[in-house]
Amino acid sequence: MKEVARVKEKFDLIEKELATLTDRVEEISHALREIEDLKIEIKGIKMFLGRMHPEFKIQFPEIMQKLRD
Repeated sequence: MKEVARVKEKFDLIEKELATLTDRVEEISHALREIEDLKIEIKGIKMFLGRMHPEFKIQFPEIMQKLRD
């Protein structure tokens, strides 16, 4: 009987861990969708700025390079 109790306890722990992992994966998935939406919005803003201010296309890569360094 002790063996059965230990197996049940381990099973319950594994079940809780799976629930925790599932919750975490869902949170990460939601964050990734938000990041993808932001990437699309940024791309749209860059296109708009490039059309309205042609010098933006030249200056933007230089600015980004300075920020990365």
